[in-house]
Amino acid sequence: MTLLNWLETIVMGGILGTALLFRPWLPLRHGPLQSPWLAALAILPLAWWTQHLLPSGFGLHLSGACLAVLMFGWPLAMWTMALVALVADTVAIGSLPAWTSWVSHTVWMGLLPGTLGLGLGLMIRRWLPHHLFVYILGRGFISTALAVSLMGVLAWWLGRQPDTLSTEEWLLGHWLLGWGEAISTGMLTSIFVAFKPEWLLTYSDARYLPPPERPSPH
Repeated sequence: MTLLNWLETIVMGGILGTALLFRPWLPLRHGPLQSPWLAALAILPLAWWTQHLLPSGFGLHLSGACLAVLMFGWPLAMWTMALVALVADTVAIGSLPAWTSWVSHTVWMGLLPGTLGLGLGLMIRRWLPHHLFVYILGRGFISTALAVSLMGVLAWWLGRQPDTLSTEEWLLGHWLLGWGEAISTGMLTSIFVAFKPEWLLTYSDARYLPPPERPSPH
């Protein structure tokens, strides 16, 4: 194992271990979240599997991590990403993946963007008004775009960029992926807010909608 592999293993252990302290299984006791969580386990591995179709070791694909954080909360989302990566890599190669390959895939395409998205989302919740469009545009769109783009910068800084790609190609790919992921996350967030708010663990009408006006006394 290289130094980067050891670092990825430490990061994965730290994130999953911290998430475990928050008992990630608790959101699944909320009945409305059970079906979308099972759907995520069925759909996301297909998106993650597509990295094996890309040339030059580009290794980029739709993550879904930021949306998973908004829907299921950070602890459950992190463990979900680990399961998604394991299923996707197993299907792609027809057997259990090597430890370093699974860890690297999980960290860079699931744990790091999801955690960065959480951090940016918490700053938005702390410093910006509690408004419906702040939640949709801020946490669903902007924080997702920045999280995926920053993940690409961090990967380049730590030397994870493959030799087959130039720095410009690597950073541009993550920038474009970030905006693509932001569009899908923001769109689905707005749909869920309107029609299935119970699918978003991080959303509540009491926090993001103005209180109803009281009738004026006659």
